[in-house]
Amino acid sequence: MSLKKFEHKTDIFFDLDHTLWDFEKNSALAFEQVLAEMKMPFSIEQFLNYYVSINAEYWDRYSLNQISQQELRVGRIRDTFNLLDFSTSSDQIVEVGDKYLNYLTSYNYLFDGAIEILTYLNDKYKLHIITNGFDQVQARKIKNSGIEKYFQTITNSELAGVKKPDAKIFTYALQLAKVAVSDTVMIGDNLLADIEGAQKVGMDVIYYNEHYNTVPDTIPQVNTLLDIKSLL
Repeated sequence: MSLKKFEHKTDIFFDLDHTLWDFEKNSALAFEQVLAEMKMPFSIEQFLNYYVSINAEYWDRYSLNQISQQELRVGRIRDTFNLLDFSTSSDQIVEVGDKYLNYLTSYNYLFDGAIEILTYLNDKYKLHIITNGFDQVQARKIKNSGIEKYFQTITNSELAGVKKPDAKIFTYALQLAKVAVSDTVMIGDNLLADIEGAQKVGMDVIYYNEHYNTVPDTIPQVNTLLDIKSLL
């Protein structure tokens, strides 16, 4: 990908979870704490074996407005328990979910190179975040992980009233940042929410392809965060 494609950009927008903030690692640590505290009759490995894919599916449905926030929070745990043949009450499922979200921001591992690439980009561009996560949870992640200082604006789906890939959240973020779409690049790990969503409003994109998924050659991509230096 030619450097010239991005040479006149002024503002870079990042996704948060799975792009900068290591969601899978932090989530596993939070659930490990919850399961131990509540003395659940299965290991964290057994739980995550089902939960990871179930959670991804629920987030896709949530992003497309097929389920509510509450259905996301409860359903992903209920379905995991069902596959583990663990019967419990609705109240306990809610308790697990609440404890998990409370503990989640106690763990704040970032992907390798996150601080280095943010420091590098911060000298050249204005940086922003667009995230589908819950308002208070995302704010704590950004603050507790020490990356708050890098970002001029932070847009989340609760504030915008819509979720990625809806064009309105990108429009909201652009207006908040006071920047023309032609001057921007969106960086994220989710082809639907981040990449297709941003392209709908005319933003250039960089796909953070950590897992080496097969994607069209027309989509600029990197496999590590530090690879972004070759494009920006």
